[in-house]
This record gives sequence, structure tokens and C-alpha cells, in this order.
Amino acid sequence: MNRLIAALIAPALGLALAACSSASTGTPLPDPLVDVPLAKPGSVQTAVLAGGCFWGVEGVFEHVKGVTRVVSGYAGGDAETATYRQVSTGRTGHAESVRITYDPARVSYGQLLKVFFSVAHDPTELNRQGPDTGTQYRSAIFYANAAQKKVADDYIAQLQKADVFPRPIVTQVVPLNGFYDAEAYHQNYLAHHPNQPYIVINDLPKIAALKQQLPALYVDQ
Repeated sequence: MNRLIAALIAPALGLALAACSSASTGTPLPDPLVDVPLAKPGSVQTAVLAGGCFWGVEGVFEHVKGVTRVVSGYAGGDAETATYRQVSTGRTGHAESVRITYDPARVSYGQLLKVFFSVAHDPTELNRQGPDTGTQYRSAIFYANAAQKKVADDYIAQLQKADVFPRPIVTQVVPLNGFYDAEAYHQNYLAHHPNQPYIVINDLPKIAALKQQLPALYVDQ
């Protein structure tokens, strides 16, 4: 569903869409048993994640301790097709994604994944999130190295074994072959449009859930 159309009909679908949000689970997930150790101060690392509309995922991670920058963009396809108009067709191979720059001395890669699976999206929805449908809204972790892949694979297996979700996790764990910044009007969209119905119904509850469920990882923007 086009997000602008969803924004217009959102008041009528409010309860249904809110129920689709992973933020409604209300139960914090366990910490990853396998994680990248915290690094010494002075270094930066990046993580690329896809979990539906990048507006809300970006908004969540902008409130995570140790995160210094979040950029909305496209991953999984080619540079030539990395435009919103083309990606929206669902035929480019891209997923709406975010590139998270973070201080590994303050927050670990595994902790970022805990936020991702806990409140940023629903990892059991295949090729959709809430009102948005298509492969461009799939759940994916784009790993940059073997350590990130190991943490992602092991955490998914840990969550599956613990039966923390009512359905199987469908999140892809795939190599990062390129990240392309989205158009300027998509950047910091939630912060610039906090009263838009789509944002109010689908995305602000995720930030509230982050603050409630994971207070040690939450910071004001």
C-alpha cells in the first residue's frame, strides 16, 4: 500500500494497524548470547538493517544509545535502480533500509539487533510490514563482515528456540553489496512529520516501546 494513501485512511484503520506493530508485543527480548565485544573508545562502526518503511526504523534508531547517525536508503539491488520511484515497484531487489553509524564502545552490534527485533519491526511478516506490502518492505540484515553474520545468525536461532514470537522469523541475513542513500525528503522524516497519521499510528508507538521496554538503550533525540 502506498504510504500516502495509508496516511489518508489511517484514522479508520488505527486499531488494526497498531495491532500489526511489533512494538505491541510488550515483552523485552533476551540479550544475544553471541555478540561482538564492546570496542575501545574512538572507533565507529555501521550496521545496515531493513524492516519495512525506513521512516520508522530510522526514527527508532535515532533514539538508541551510542548511535551517532542514521540514514535512510536502499540495499539489496543495483545503484542504477536505487530511487524511490523504482524501488516502490518491488522489482529492483532493493529493500528500504537504514545505515546506522554507532559507537561500538557504547552499544554492541547484538544490542542493535535486540532493538531491531524487539520494537523496530515485526520479523515474522514476510515481504510486508503493517500496511506496506512488497519485497521492498522485507525484513533483512545486511552484514558487512563475518562477525556481524555470526551474531545475526546465532541471535535468530536463539530467538527461534525460545519461541518468543508466535510465528517463525523470516528475516534474511545476506551480505551487504551496497547501500544507497534515499532522497533528501525521506531523511529524518519522522522528526519532520511527527503528526502525520501514518507516523502517529505506525511509528511513534515503536519509539514509545523502546523507551518502555529497553530504557537502558533509550536516549532522547
